[in-house]
Amino acid sequence: MTNELIKAFNLIKEKQWVDLTHTFGPDSPHFSAFDSAEFQTLFNHNDGFFAQSFKFAGQYGTHLDAPIHFVQNTRYLDELGLKELVLPLVVIDRSKEAAENNDFTLSVEDILTFEAEYGAIEEGSFVALRTDWSKRWPNIEAFENKDTNGNNRAPGWSLDALKFLFTERKIKAVGHETFDTDSAIDFQRNGTLLGEHYVLEQDTYQVELLANLDKVPAKGSVIFNIVPKPEKASGFPVRSFAILP
Repeated sequence: MTNELIKAFNLIKEKQWVDLTHTFGPDSPHFSAFDSAEFQTLFNHNDGFFAQSFKFAGQYGTHLDAPIHFVQNTRYLDELGLKELVLPLVVIDRSKEAAENNDFTLSVEDILTFEAEYGAIEEGSFVALRTDWSKRWPNIEAFENKDTNGNNRAPGWSLDALKFLFTERKIKAVGHETFDTDSAIDFQRNGTLLGEHYVLEQDTYQVELLANLDKVPAKGSVIFNIVPKPEKASGFPVRSFAILP
């Protein structure tokens, strides 16, 4: 007789699975302070097997930031629990607004507008901000979107919106399609990433450079953030995917 777990697994297999992760390499967009990734062949099939060496910053490609990335005396990547990495997924779509205004910054009002249509965001959710910025991948120039002064122009979360989600809605984690949590204009105004620091200060994680959020409904999906377990790491490339309802 099939047990309940296998029944659930068989049901999940019938659902649509969406990869939320960019393929990355040495030529992929990345945070400007980091060197480009280096992929090196150590052995090839003439040696009997194919093996490679990979060198890149932990925050490279679609990646997961652990609390320690910005906040001292908090958890490293390997200390995150498995059940923290699998969460109900909520996607707030503001792609139209971001296309019209590259400095778009998600507000509390935007969240309330979303909830008026889809209902309140449930406690324990992973909330992703869809801006369709990921469609610029892998064009580095388009992704950085620099203005005439050399400053990036990219959308993001406001600090007030993040505080509302974590304190009022008690969400678990967030994700977005850009390099940073904060919009570029907020970073330039504040001189620091207040939103990113706030998120990681909640002793939780975030996922950056997500892809394919346009293929996921506003509610009802589950996100899996499958990440390696390097010792004492501040972050690492992640394989994020969603299972649709």
